[in-house]
Amino acid sequence: MGSPFQYGGQAVIEGVMMRGPESRAVAVRRPDQTIIVDEKPVSSITSRVPILKWPLLRGVVVLVESLVLGIEALTFSANQAVGEEEEEELTTKEIVITVGIALLFAVLLFAVLPTAAAHMLIKVAPGSLVQNLIEGILRIAIFLGYVAAIGRMEDIKRVFQYHGAEHKVIHAYEAGEQLEVERVQRYSTLHPRCGTSFLLIVMVISILLFSLLGKQVLWWRILSRVLLLPAVAGISYELVKLSGKYANVPWCRVLIAPGLWLQKLTTGQPDDEQVEVAISAFGAVLKEGEISSAG
Repeated sequence: MGSPFQYGGQAVIEGVMMRGPESRAVAVRRPDQTIIVDEKPVSSITSRVPILKWPLLRGVVVLVESLVLGIEALTFSANQAVGEEEEEELTTKEIVITVGIALLFAVLLFAVLPTAAAHMLIKVAPGSLVQNLIEGILRIAIFLGYVAAIGRMEDIKRVFQYHGAEHKVIHAYEAGEQLEVERVQRYSTLHPRCGTSFLLIVMVISILLFSLLGKQVLWWRILSRVLLLPAVAGISYELVKLSGKYANVPWCRVLIAPGLWLQKLTTGQPDDEQVEVAISAFGAVLKEGEISSAG
């Protein structure tokens, strides 16, 4: 399409959030079946601190900013999905606390727990390489178990369907397709730039990076994982960007295949009404001049 910007988004409660180069939009299907779209301008700290645009650093910035936008979008969608007319704006303090709790939960579940569990097996599986491999396998197993467990909830199943709708719309746009429900439905629910693929890459990179640290006592082993999370996130982000850029290259298709397979757990086949919501969100963030070409 000639646009260097890579559009993205996330599923929310009964809707989709899309982010464009100048704004983000949340579209939600209300109980009365109408679609409400909330569009707000967005700006990144990288525009004020250019050094944060550098490779490796930008991945950490994107991760934090995406968490903030995601929490705001989820709050809006939750209110609209139950029919509340008014939405309470989150204060900066509330956003910081919520993001902090989310990060703490992720660190405990995916860093501390598998690291401590692997360390307990040190007598039966000695050696830093074996220990890191076990730790990585445990981390992936915990993630898969977590996703499989929440995926059994009816409300989460609908969120996963909206996740699939988000991917279909972005696929259709990137293919130059008219953004009409029937046309969009032809596309895949799997996308190489998905956050699910990002998380899988994070877990694989962590195995490789942590293996370089050698033998460690438990407290330093856990602390090192936490301290190196920004580095892991930065490297993983660059790999995701490359995979999206070269998704049609044979060797790259092989590398991104596991991430796409994993997305089958976090995406579902959306119905036409869900795709309509995703199209509404995407249309709101398209840059002026791209609207006609995207339908």
